Parts: sequence; structure tokens; C-alpha cells
Amino acid sequence: MLTHRTRLLLIGAVLTLALAATLLINTPEATRTVDEVMEDPESLEGRQIAIRGEVLDGSIDNTTSTFILHGENEQIIIDFGDASVSNGLDDNRTVYAEGILNEKNGIWVFEADIIKTSCPSKYEEATDE
Repeated sequence: MLTHRTRLLLIGAVLTLALAATLLINTPEATRTVDEVMEDPESLEGRQIAIRGEVLDGSIDNTTSTFILHGENEQIIIDFGDASVSNGLDDNRTVYAEGILNEKNGIWVFEADIIKTSCPSKYEEATDE
């Protein structure tokens, strides 16, 4: 028969192994840029991914809950209809989004679950008028 101390050590070891396995199995993917995603969007279709880029000036459409996120060379439509959106979604802001990439009528659309915006720098130079 096992002593009380031995049973506690075994339970602790099992819990530690279960926690370690959970962390290894659910390792989050790295955030991708718009350009990285659009290099091979077929390989990411239907997968939960994170993407970052800049909101294209004038592209936010609150009636359809979409905007365009662009990188250096590519751009993608972001559907934020069902997303939790942080304050400050605006033109030319850097955005981090989590969601699923899908193709709709030949166009790649990123259906976001979470959208986080960067804070404007308090050190930006004021424009003289």
C-alpha cells in the first residue's frame, strides 16, 4: 500500500505532466504579416491564424463590417462583423487580428474573431496648421 506522501507525489507528477502536455499541444502560432499570408493562402484556408498589417486609408466600411488590411505588397479583406474590436480602429492604424481565412467568390476574406489596434504614439510630431 502506498503512503500518503507517495500518493501526493504521484498526483503532483500526473498533474505536472498533464499541464506540460496541454502547453505543448496548444502552442499558439506566430503572427503572420499580410504578405506572408497571401504568399500561399490555400495552405492556411480554414485554419485559425493571427495576422497583422495596416488599415488601408478609407477602407473601413461599417455597413458591411469590413476593411482592407495591407502589407508591403499585398492586401486582404477583413470581416469584423463577429469580432471583438478594441477601441481605435481607424485608417492607417496597425492592426493585429485573430480569425479564419476563407475564400469567398474567388476573393480571400479573413473572418476575424478578435481585432486589436496599436496605440498612436504619444511622441508623434504635431502637424502645424
